[in-house]
Amino acid sequence: MTALISRPDLLPPPAPERCPPQQTARLFRETPLLLDCGQVVQDVQVAYHTYGTPSDHAILVLHALTGTSAVHEWWPDFLGEGRPLDPTRDYIVCANVLGGCAGSTGPAELPRVNGEDPPLTLRDMARVGRALLEELGVRRVSIIGASMGGMLAYAWLLECPDLVDRAVIIGAPARHSPWAIGLNTAARNAIRAAPGGEGLKVARQIAMLSYRSPESFALTQSGWGTRRPGTPDITTYLEHQGEKLSARFCERSYLALTGAMDRFQPTDAELRSIRVPVLVVGISSDVLYPPAEVRTYAGLLPRGEYQELHSPHGHDAFLIDPQGLPEAAAAFLHGA
Repeated sequence: MTALISRPDLLPPPAPERCPPQQTARLFRETPLLLDCGQVVQDVQVAYHTYGTPSDHAILVLHALTGTSAVHEWWPDFLGEGRPLDPTRDYIVCANVLGGCAGSTGPAELPRVNGEDPPLTLRDMARVGRALLEELGVRRVSIIGASMGGMLAYAWLLECPDLVDRAVIIGAPARHSPWAIGLNTAARNAIRAAPGGEGLKVARQIAMLSYRSPESFALTQSGWGTRRPGTPDITTYLEHQGEKLSARFCERSYLALTGAMDRFQPTDAELRSIRVPVLVVGISSDVLYPPAEVRTYAGLLPRGEYQELHSPHGHDAFLIDPQGLPEAAAAFLHGA
């Protein structure tokens, strides 16, 4: 049954959570990690944040493609007292993924395969995450992830079924469609055609067109010359987004992570083997992962439940227009 997520009447949000420091763990120093590509890796560094009091049960937050482990910086609607991720009640863990560029081991630190960066998989990332949880003394988790983090949640459900109690997957399919792979292919080709940062700017512009919707841009970027004389606002908006990402992200990580997403292609039979409760949330105006596609995968899960966030702002609505999504996620994560 589909529930519609709309904006409830809420009290003002609580004060932002005090920012904890980023921590670092070094894993696989004695027993190496075997990547799916066959490469053996040792001494993997994982940067992570924790919130709340350490416990053997945690809520594991899985970040999006260009996100980081600093949940307090990018998901304030979800983190804080009285929210789905409540440090006064929960032990919350979020780690930067293998292959990223926010403190965990990235492509430059990994052994090369045939002269190129190793082709990483989401299952590789889940195995690294499992090792971090063991290091922290966590034995069971509930998972929440959106976008790439939602796809990574599917990988956790398949790779580590003994650890996961339940999962919330937001704005993510179980596997990439030709449409999504095509967008990533264009972005990667832009990076390869113009290395050194210019290609990454174009890749981000391509991505931003899929992260919003025609209606969202009509509402927010319909001006002309507001920021630069004679230039459409959508043009300056996309250029600004490209500049911002180029200043903080690594093009090799972009290649590695989008490639890992495209390669993740679990079968329907594998999805039907997932036995834990899973809440899958589609976004009504998402052009990257259309809600019908997201709902189809929810229907393959034996204990899957589908809800839909209604927003004009496309895929990024989980960040910029979550409406009642935090409340729906909280109820599911805590078994209400």
